Amino acid sequence: MSRFTRASHVLWHCQYHIVWTPKYRHRILKGNLGRAVYGSIMIFCEQQGCEVVELNVQVDHVHLLVLVPPKISVSKLVGVLKGRSAIRVFNKFPHLRKKPFWGNHFWAKGYCVDTVGIDAEMVRKYVKY
Repeated sequence: MSRFTRASHVLWHCQYHIVWTPKYRHRILKGNLGRAVYGSIMIFCEQQGCEVVELNVQVDHVHLLVLVPPKISVSKLVGVLKGRSAIRVFNKFPHLRKKPFWGNHFWAKGYCVDTVGIDAEMVRKYVKY
């Protein structure tokens, strides 16, 4: 079985390791909030046509190993994941909006992204554990 995926005019394998944090890197992604973030990321990745290889929500950051089709840019995917998950979190946990430091922004600005090639299995284990 090939690691490549076939579409109508392209043969692709675009795998990315993406990391981002809550605003001020608060250690808040635990319990029900962490599970809500996890579920949101899974749903929104599927809606965008991406395949989650590995996902790990730590208390102060998120690790995502994902296959992204070439028709979607990484920046668009991260924008959708961060934006829509923040809306969902604030709707599900309205007490977070009342904290003065959030200011309607759940995630910190920016993210880290790295392409995954030959060392895919090593990166997968790193994200998982």
